[in-house]
Amino acid sequence: MTHLISGGSRSGKSRYAEQLAVQHGGPVTYIATAEVRDDEFAERVRQHRLQRPQHWHVLEAERGLAELVLGHDQEDGLLLVDCLGMWLMRFFRSDDQFDEMDFVQERQWLLEAIAAVQGQLLLVSNEIGWGVMPMSSVARRYGDLLGRLNQDIAARCQRVTLVACGLPLALKGG
Repeated sequence: MTHLISGGSRSGKSRYAEQLAVQHGGPVTYIATAEVRDDEFAERVRQHRLQRPQHWHVLEAERGLAELVLGHDQEDGLLLVDCLGMWLMRFFRSDDQFDEMDFVQERQWLLEAIAAVQGQLLLVSNEIGWGVMPMSSVARRYGDLLGRLNQDIAARCQRVTLVACGLPLALKGG
């Protein structure tokens, strides 16, 4: 079963995904995608780690997310990927350049991996298309890429849930 969980910043999407993972009877593998780039974000990551159950297997994803998903997929297991927006950020370099060739290939592999998963897969992503149009071209590009990625992943997932104000709303396969 594949499930995309989307929502705005601080909407409760990660908490909802973690609640689903806690209810799972088999092994849970948490795949963290964020790259820590400053002290404030490092503290957020630290707090997030403290909230997760100790017995979960935790992996740090870089660009090769599909490889981790397929390499740790188990028929009785659950993979929780948090989050696709942070994964996409890994393709933007510090000089605001985007590694398009790498992203296109990794994105395709991820879409193929979603179809091949034998266990359960929860994918958390940001829904950023409801706000003001960003001022910078880099931010607009990021929003365009994430929006398209979310659409393509939603099309391949059996379930899609939007979380707002901590409340899940089933969009597909409820």
